[in-house]
Amino acid sequence: MQPRHIALATVLALFWGFNFVVVTVALGDVPPLFLAAVRFALVALPVAFLPRPALPLGQLVAVAMTLFVGQFAFLFPAMAVGMPPGLASIALQIQAFITILLAALVIGERPTRKQTAGGAVAFLGLALVATTVGANGVTAAGFVLLLGAACCWSAGNVLLRRAGKVDLLSLFSWAALFATGPLLILSLLIEGPARIATGVTHLDWLAAGAILYMAAISTTFGYGAWGYLLRIYPAAVAAPFSLLVPVFGTLSAALLLGETFGPARLAGMALILLGLAVVVLPLHALGRGRV
Repeated sequence: MQPRHIALATVLALFWGFNFVVVTVALGDVPPLFLAAVRFALVALPVAFLPRPALPLGQLVAVAMTLFVGQFAFLFPAMAVGMPPGLASIALQIQAFITILLAALVIGERPTRKQTAGGAVAFLGLALVATTVGANGVTAAGFVLLLGAACCWSAGNVLLRRAGKVDLLSLFSWAALFATGPLLILSLLIEGPARIATGVTHLDWLAAGAILYMAAISTTFGYGAWGYLLRIYPAAVAAPFSLLVPVFGTLSAALLLGETFGPARLAGMALILLGLAVVVLPLHALGRGRV
């Protein structure tokens, strides 16, 4: 990769990792489901000048319902009721292995030995994290909701594989348009108008800035930049940079929010990252010094 593209991929991973801290800040003022609805309403604004991606309408709606509605209807409430941002940034990466399992079941993609080994290591790490439920801000509800988010993200990934090569910025902007309504309805039904009104009237500049960051930087810029990199380089070249996302997420949560990790949680997080590394990194090339 050219140095400027390496810099872009690294900055993008930093922005995505820091986003977990940003979400925590916004959740201090805004109900989680309403926060997701507002985020995607803003993300959908570029549809005014972006053509609809060349996908059947049903497939586009299915991507929106899984990747955006399902994932964030679980993730934001998980972080609100008991899933610290640093831990969430790593534990959520279990989606990579759920994606492998779903791809095998739904579209017949058989996992490789490397993927199977990496998945086994990562799930062992997730089991270690599960043993820490009830300590240091992690609740059973938060853990279960996070797994729900990972499953929805994985289902969306499988749908994206069937989409083929499409412009990611256009795809995600239009998917955000279809996701906004259902998320708003869920917020009205579950959180209620009174709680939403309280969140809006008590919104301060920090929470408003956090929402703009999630929409403009993390989503619109983030997926636009990611799509740009994927058009230039093979996925196998760009994908290893995704390993930096949970690293930056953990570091920013520890430095800015004072999040701490006990031995079992640290070991579990390390195993999840190791499992990801086994799957994503070209270890055979590493052994020959060609990475």
